[in-house]
Formats: sequence, C-alpha cells, structure tokens
Amino acid sequence: MDSRIKQLDVYGVAVPLVGAGFKNAYVTKTVQKSAIVRVVDNDGWVGLGNIDPSPGYSAETIEESLGVLRNVLAPTVMDLDPFNIHELLVRMDLAQDQFYDAKAAIEMACTDLICRRLGISVCTYLGGEQVRELRFNAWIGILPPDEAAAEAKKWFDQGFRSAKVKVGGNVDADRDRIQAIREAVGSKMQLRADANAGYSVEDGIRLAKLLEPFNMQLLEQPVAAEDLAGMAKVRQSTSIPIMADESIIDYASLIAVIKSDSADIVKLKVMKQGGFLNTRRMLETASAAGLRVVIGHGFGLGVNTVAEIMLAATSTNVIEGLECVGPLKTADDIVTHKLNLQAGMISLPTGPGLGVELDNDKLLKYQFI
Repeated sequence: MDSRIKQLDVYGVAVPLVGAGFKNAYVTKTVQKSAIVRVVDNDGWVGLGNIDPSPGYSAETIEESLGVLRNVLAPTVMDLDPFNIHELLVRMDLAQDQFYDAKAAIEMACTDLICRRLGISVCTYLGGEQVRELRFNAWIGILPPDEAAAEAKKWFDQGFRSAKVKVGGNVDADRDRIQAIREAVGSKMQLRADANAGYSVEDGIRLAKLLEPFNMQLLEQPVAAEDLAGMAKVRQSTSIPIMADESIIDYASLIAVIKSDSADIVKLKVMKQGGFLNTRRMLETASAAGLRVVIGHGFGLGVNTVAEIMLAATSTNVIEGLECVGPLKTADDIVTHKLNLQAGMISLPTGPGLGVELDNDKLLKYQFI
C-alpha cells in the first residue's frame, strides 16, 4: 500500500463556550481557540487532527502552534508515508523542538487516515478495547459554596458520578466549597480538587489536611510543575492521592515524577504528550510503575475528544471519569455530530478511524486565522 501525504490543511477556529465562560487558577475564557488539521494522501483518503491549547496551561499559544503547523511541520511531512508514524515523529522533532501539541495534531490526523484506509477504529489500531462503556467527569469552577453545591447536584442528577472542583487563591474558601459540595451530593460522587499548580508547598499541605474529611478521590497538582520535591512533601503529608498534571509533559518528565515519588496518579492528554504513540507509551510506563492514570483535556473539540476516548478505552488502568469533556463546555463544534455527554456516560465510538467528520460550514463560521 503506497500512501503518501499530498495535502495538509490547517485551520484556526474560535468556538464559543457555554454561559459566561470558565475560570481556573490561570485565566477566565469565553471561547476555545483550536487548530484543526486535515491530511489527504495520494489516493484521496482523509484524516483529521485537532488540538485545543489553553492559555496559561499550554506551553505554546494557539497562534504559535498554527504558525509552526503551517510553516514548519506541514512542509516537513509532505510526501511522507502516513503509516510510518515513527518516521513522521522523527522528522518533525528534527524540524522543530518542543511544540508537542502541533505535532500531535499531525500524528492524530495520520492515525485517523491509516485507520480509515484499514476500515478499523483508532481504538482497535491502538490495541483494542478494554472498556466499552465510558464515564465522564463533571467540573465545578471557583464558585461560592452555595453555587458550587448547586452545580454538583445538577451534575449528579444528570448521571455524573465524579466531579473536578477547581481550587486556588484561598485555602479556607477552597475547603468551604468542597464541604458544601460533599454535603450536597453525599457519598455517591467522587470528588477531585484541582489547584492548577497554584499553591506553595505549605499551603498545599494545609489544603490537603483540610480536605481529608471529605473523602477526596485525588488532589491535582497542588504546587508548581517543576517542584517535584515540594509535591512529594504534600503527598507524604496526606492520605489523599496526589495527581501530577502540569508536571507531566514528555517521557522524561514522567520518569522524573516516578523517581521522585511525588504522585500516585498522572494526568495524560493526547495533545499535550505529542500524539497517540507517545501517550500510549507513557500510559504503559505509568502502569508499570504502579501509578493510575486520568485521561482528558477539558476543552477539546470533537476530534480531540474522541481521540482521547479511543485511547482511554484501551486500558483498565485509566481511572473511571474521563476529563475529556470539551463538548459539555462548548456551545457548538466543528464536527457534523457533536458528542452528547450530558448523561455522563457513552458507549465507545466505533470508527472507522475516529469516526467523526468535519462540518465545513461550521469550520468557515468559526475560522479566525
């Protein structure tokens, strides 16, 4: 089978978010700016990729990623075999340092193309499903206790059985928010607290101690990404499992977290880790080291969301409650059928490939660069 990349289109889109937007420890945003990649081979087969950088979280801005995609990576992979993912990644790494998001978009599109040509789902290509029914994780922003409790109750009534609660800025206010939520939903909902690296070690330890009475599933990234020794101190001080997120970038950073005993759980994202191949390798390494895994980028559009669902379904070491819930936060999408996650659970999509198609009218409607 002689397949060669003959066309690579890159689109920048800005899709509105629901309501008044979302606030975390970094920023409040009302739109999701994303990159869409469409790869076409010499026989006319098409593959789709999608990345959704977040201000304050992603290493590069969406504008920087779009520039690298168009001006560096697209010319680099032209005429290469999309089936040879290793060669694609090597060539892209030689052409451009870092920019894992941008590289993931192309690798994702090529993987989608491969699977469409073979008539299989991406999940099958990645090794096959281990989980058929997938649950998702609700989210609650930095809100006053009564509003946060009402949000949690709403999600619980819809069918969600786990929720991420954003914390940061004030340890006592964080405790009050979590307490109100726990009282509202009782013991049947798992709660995760996410500090987005916003606290000092001392405040991280204090926060963990204050949250222990509320049966937390995990505390995510309490301290700065580079402070693994500090995160290890927080971990040693509490019975709440600690999850590394901002600390996890590439394979070396995962090894550093493992060696430092600074986390019980790691957060992985297909976009952030540079594509399926890298993320799958990191998933298996974390599993071998005894660490559980949470998967999901919270603001992904339809293509990226399905990509993470497909990967998550390949491992029983992925904790129930996927965080790839972008379709719940976006008011629209650029795919023909927006994923419906409103009940907190879906059956595994079946493909072929990722099983999604671009809506060209929506692509034009939301294109910004």
